[in-house]
Amino acid sequence: MNPTWPDREAQVARLRSDDGPFDVLVVGGGATGAGVALDAATRGLRVALVERGDFSCGTSSRSTKLIHGGVRYLEAAVKHFDRSQFNLVRDALHERAVLLRIAPHLSQPLPIVTPLYNWLEVPYYLTGLKLYDWLAGRANLQPSRFVDAREALQRFPMLRHQGLRGGVLYYDGQFDDARMNVAIVLTAAREGAVTANYLEVEDLLVEDGRVRGATVTDRLSGDRFDIAARAVVNATGPFTDAVRRMEDPDARPMVTASSGIHIVLDQRFSPPATGLLIPQTDDGRVLFLLPWHGHTLVGTTDNEAEIEAEPRAHEDEIAYVLRHVERYFDVPVERSDVKAAWSGLRPLVSDPQAADTAGLSRDHVVNVGPAGLVTIAGGKWTTYRRMAVDAVNQAVSVAGLEPERESTTASLPLVGAEGFSAQGAGDLQERFALEADVASHLNRAYGSFAAEVARLATEGLERRLVPEQPYLEAEVVYAARHEYARSTADVLWRRLRLAMLDEEDARRALGRVAELLADELGHDEARRAADVAEAEALLGLAATA
Repeated sequence: MNPTWPDREAQVARLRSDDGPFDVLVVGGGATGAGVALDAATRGLRVALVERGDFSCGTSSRSTKLIHGGVRYLEAAVKHFDRSQFNLVRDALHERAVLLRIAPHLSQPLPIVTPLYNWLEVPYYLTGLKLYDWLAGRANLQPSRFVDAREALQRFPMLRHQGLRGGVLYYDGQFDDARMNVAIVLTAAREGAVTANYLEVEDLLVEDGRVRGATVTDRLSGDRFDIAARAVVNATGPFTDAVRRMEDPDARPMVTASSGIHIVLDQRFSPPATGLLIPQTDDGRVLFLLPWHGHTLVGTTDNEAEIEAEPRAHEDEIAYVLRHVERYFDVPVERSDVKAAWSGLRPLVSDPQAADTAGLSRDHVVNVGPAGLVTIAGGKWTTYRRMAVDAVNQAVSVAGLEPERESTTASLPLVGAEGFSAQGAGDLQERFALEADVASHLNRAYGSFAAEVARLATEGLERRLVPEQPYLEAEVVYAARHEYARSTADVLWRRLRLAMLDEEDARRALGRVAELLADELGHDEARRAADVAEAEALLGLAATA
């Protein structure tokens, strides 16, 4: 199966052509913006999507990698008799089933154990997770159940033995967030949307008191041009208010941010197919330990944060996470065991048009500005598709658009999903003489396009970037040709995930990735040196956090 969507250069050329306005211009290429572009394109609308950095370069690549309803939201709903929270969890559980169905190569169910050390906790957590099952309805993955201490330890041998009474086993979904984000963008492009990263919105175009497009700068070429559109959707996450102020300098803020840090440990700290939920931390949050790409992902925190492009994982936050892991483990966990640490901003929204704006919403908000700018903010990864539907509905209403059909994204497979088989790794291994770990990785990362990457590897690009990791040189070239990667950071952080798994291995691979990209994209020596410096600075930011 060959990629059928245009490359970045062709997309930018289409954006620059003067052949009439787009129906919808989406600003922001994270999960929500990509979802809006895909939803609008599948309705038959003429769509453009611009992102000032790389797709998924911010919040959308730094999640806990769970597709879930939110067990802590459910707990809050029960404690406060909050019907809106119940609805939020129910809707998210429905969307969990949708994502598992439309992107089976990038997502899968994951059993998670909640360890309990007090018998009085057993009915509380078991009842809560049974309610979680009930809210999922027919979309429930498997029933929650109590497991005794012996089974809990079989599933998660590192658990502290002393005083363990048992646990509750439940199921949620796990996914690769950045690759899912890219898959949504590619699917939107396949459906006709014009999508381009590294295009920064400098200002909004306003005619007769209505927003009619934006002026953008291509951060790779320096070119500046206008994109006309009947409706503009602001889907910029933590940077929502900056775009809103382009329309209305006096706009009341609607977004604040909290930071969530994650650390990555070696695989030995978690079994390969079971996660762990630490039900109570010092600040009342839950903490997850999850198997992810052959490593152990641990997170997250929730602290007030300034809005910035590259938030840092600070040492006190790393220590906080390690301290809670140590409380539940019989094996020592030290700072030297941390292979990577990173931070993401979580936008919390209040509706500026609501009478009471004191509370911050855990749900999403769709806001329409005085000149018709449609803003979508809040929510979470699991509900990106539902958020997109609401945003497009509002854009259609505001601009008087006439879609050809209703939204089809609930049943539309994402790029790589059609023809995907979980057993496809064996076929790849046999056809292309791949090692088992490489074949498994390619099958999961690229789905039905894995054979294209494997075929590219046979053209002299079969070497691993790092001996202990499954990533091939061919993936760097494929990312540049078919996945809009334009920098070493794009590849190491978001297409291959190596920098988010093992910073030292990413540093070892950095030079070769930059060399392959320079050859593929025609970078001169100055551009290549700048590319390397950018990636090194990001790794340095993590290393000195």
